[in-house]
Amino acid sequence: MIAINSRFLTQRITGTQRYAVEISKQLSRLLKDKAFFAPKNIFYVELARELKVERIGRFSGYLWEQLELPIYLRKYRNPLLINLVNTAPLFYRKQIVTIHDLSFLKYPQWFSRRFYYFYNFLIPRVTRSAQKVITVSNFSKNEISNVLNIPKKNIEVVYNAVSEKFRYDPFSKKKNYILAVSSLDPRKNFINLILAFKKLSLREYKLIIVGTKNKIFSDSKIRRLIEQTPNIEFTGYVPDEKLVKLYQQAELFIYPSLYEGFGLPPLEAMACGTPVVVSNVASLPEVCGDAAYYVNPYDVNDIAQGIEIVLRDEILRKELIQKGLKRVKFFSWEKSAKKLVEIIEEVL
Repeated sequence: MIAINSRFLTQRITGTQRYAVEISKQLSRLLKDKAFFAPKNIFYVELARELKVERIGRFSGYLWEQLELPIYLRKYRNPLLINLVNTAPLFYRKQIVTIHDLSFLKYPQWFSRRFYYFYNFLIPRVTRSAQKVITVSNFSKNEISNVLNIPKKNIEVVYNAVSEKFRYDPFSKKKNYILAVSSLDPRKNFINLILAFKKLSLREYKLIIVGTKNKIFSDSKIRRLIEQTPNIEFTGYVPDEKLVKLYQQAELFIYPSLYEGFGLPPLEAMACGTPVVVSNVASLPEVCGDAAYYVNPYDVNDIAQGIEIVLRDEILRKELIQKGLKRVKFFSWEKSAKKLVEIIEEVL
């Protein structure tokens, strides 16, 4: 039997959880002998029912993962455990561990001290003892190998992809707003984005920011900047159905992140037929290829110029839309899950 750690069903869906959800859906179809295990405090009941998740234990969070899950798996004679969202049981040896990026090590100032110390203790140990390490880009593979001293032969890249919910609607009319989607943490660089937007004085456009603030991140004072600028709208978390419409109707999508292990929102925007402006750092050039307009995320003037160039150039926008729709087809959850199944079979 293959066991899948499904603690992600107790967490709000951001990029890493979406990866786990979509890969799990595919594994449910591709693997014959498998079981999904989660704590009882699941948010996504319908998805848990679809995956036939077994809810076990009394604890939640890290306590459940570190203590109850490995003990419960003894009942099944310690099967291979698949972990899809960074963390994994410390004292369970027969497992595959997915590490999305090393942001907590590269930029510890972006995180709470508690989170940093826990990850700094846990991640190096579980990656060294895991039978395979999965990550989501060649950029992250190289960092994991170099920083954690993991042989590259022990690390495999299994890309993200875009859910079928995010799709192009040729009848959807564009509206006068620029869209940004992400959690409100420092690496997403929303402060420089807001400063660039204010610099442009685009009175006919709104900047809509979709995202929730996670308690693991240090305070970036973004809310204060938003309150000072009348044509900036902060929506907070929105369900996927509304998010798809926001993507489809945006004149432009902007993603000025300072660091990404993959960076899923630009692909979602491309899938919805929206031109994309992204940072020229980390994994983003690997993911976006020639289907985005690149800016220096550390330079407010360059971010502003990138926004203005794409907004004012209709031919460029149409070109980016077409390239984006083509680029998205390079990534597939089915293809990624099949690669993971091959890795599982190799480990077994």
